[in-house]
Amino acid sequence: MLRVLTIVGTRPEAIKLAPVIHALRADPARFQVRVCATAQQREMLDQAFVPFGITPDADLDLMRPQQGLADLTARAIAGLHAEISTFAPGAVLVQGDTTTAFCGALAAFYCRVKVAHVEAGLRTGRKDAPFPEEVNRALISQIADWHFAPTARARDTLLAGGIDPASVFLTGNTVVDALVWMRHHVQQHPPAIADTMSAALAGRDLVMVTGHRRESFGAPLEQVCEAIRDVADARPDVVVIYPVHLNPSVQEPVSRILGQHPRIILLPPLPYDAFVWLMDRAAVILTDSGGVQEEAPVLGTPVLVTREVTERPEGVEAGHARLVGTDRATIVSAITGVLDDPRQRAAMGVCASPYGDGRAAERIVEILRRACNEAAM
Repeated sequence: MLRVLTIVGTRPEAIKLAPVIHALRADPARFQVRVCATAQQREMLDQAFVPFGITPDADLDLMRPQQGLADLTARAIAGLHAEISTFAPGAVLVQGDTTTAFCGALAAFYCRVKVAHVEAGLRTGRKDAPFPEEVNRALISQIADWHFAPTARARDTLLAGGIDPASVFLTGNTVVDALVWMRHHVQQHPPAIADTMSAALAGRDLVMVTGHRRESFGAPLEQVCEAIRDVADARPDVVVIYPVHLNPSVQEPVSRILGQHPRIILLPPLPYDAFVWLMDRAAVILTDSGGVQEEAPVLGTPVLVTREVTERPEGVEAGHARLVGTDRATIVSAITGVLDDPRQRAAMGVCASPYGDGRAAERIVEILRRACNEAAM
């Protein structure tokens, strides 16, 4: 039996690891699974687990008001080192590029425990974008023993970086697994937001917005907000819905610039079922989120990315996504173009996801199952 400690700190990690946790727990003869939450994002992490029916077995409760990266990193490494030492897993499972994922991998390395990295191999080639995620992900690649690449490009990046080919596996992205399951669930059981937003959305195009990247704090985020307001001012046929990240550096400018507009609806972070329901109905999504870049093509929703570079270029190359940066006029032009040009909207909305087929968790667990069998021989 392989003891697996799955470490989760943020909302995206919870969503993307939920299918893997369920797949591991479906084989109790081979896997003993423990879920450890760092609570790098307290409220948003708790909220994300609920629709998937997952409760962490351990909670380090690390989040502090106005926490800095150095402080969070120090506390996460110490707390996770203690958790790993106590549980004594055969493998530690981390996802993506968060501070939690990096600290989990490093703490496991210090404990001489193998590391499995879900969503490995994504790169922009710029260590400041996204910050600090680009460096986190690259450092995890130097530690991990299993690298689960979501796309062929990510796999090739790992191989070009000297990672042992025997440790690299092309699996697809687990967010597709989570999204496909949740979309079906929402169709059968509509979330409460379906009732509360019906009147606001009637006869109007929905522009959905998210934003949380540290490199956009300050003037860039203000430019994005001003562009959103310009679109809402000019177009009575549009309603904007913006679930606002809880970071004060996001809350303040968003509330100040967008808070009083009659057709801009600012919401707290949403449960995943409500978020999927809205994405599925949006005419266009404006975001800096990596996860949304992966989710939108599955739903056939055009996505405009408020970043200069992305570690997920597959969507851009396939025509589903477009990089628009944070310039006010550029964003207004891009949103207007999608809304006014049916051919453009249709081309960007073709449902052919470059990020997987919804079976990534199944592949990951089968790889770990084979490792478990080989270790027993």
